[in-house]
Amino acid sequence: MPSAEQLQDLLLESPGFTEFLLGLATISASLLGGDSPMLCAITVERNGGPTTVASSTEAARRLDEKQYEFDDGPCLTALREQRTVLIPDLPSDEQWRHYAQAISSEGIRTIMAAPIHTEDGAKAALNCYSTELGTFDPATVARVEAHAGSLSRILRLALRLHAEDPYPEHLRSALRSRAITDAAIALVMVQNRCSRDAALRLIQLASRDSNKRLHEIASDILDRAGTGHQEGR
Repeated sequence: MPSAEQLQDLLLESPGFTEFLLGLATISASLLGGDSPMLCAITVERNGGPTTVASSTEAARRLDEKQYEFDDGPCLTALREQRTVLIPDLPSDEQWRHYAQAISSEGIRTIMAAPIHTEDGAKAALNCYSTELGTFDPATVARVEAHAGSLSRILRLALRLHAEDPYPEHLRSALRSRAITDAAIALVMVQNRCSRDAALRLIQLASRDSNKRLHEIASDILDRAGTGHQEGR
């Protein structure tokens, strides 16, 4: 699990709330994925207003957004009812069969969503998807729930610091590029158990050695980790 200091560094270095969630989703996918990659997304609703979603991959974003088309789904249930939802075999599940049919082309076989406890006026959930049956055995379920619990404190702090996104639309492209770099730094910190400065130096060294821009190296790091990268909305 990332340390409290690493999560604080991620929050302090993220230019906005969505970019912070991108880092959390990327770290979550890297930490929780086993032999087969796990797709992760973090969903936040505040005061019944617009939803913020940050996803570790493009596929994870599509899987989350499809639930909003139905205004129902395992992840929305976990978020709104603040309870863990586990679907061991999605194609044979009756409760959300319409959702299962809508995402059948994605190859998802099992889903787990765990609430991230926040404060009054906000709700959040960690959404995990897998293409393999049996991914969420009791040990993995406990690990996902523990990880979601570990995000509670830093997410509550982020909600206070980022009450509203102050960045105008014309800055979003630059901020997305920065968010990908920050997510890669956070991932290197967790994987190497090092400080933010040390992780940044490693990425800068790789940039110089390969004659690639820092943003390109960051993208390569996320791709090699199997997490992909997808900004929130």
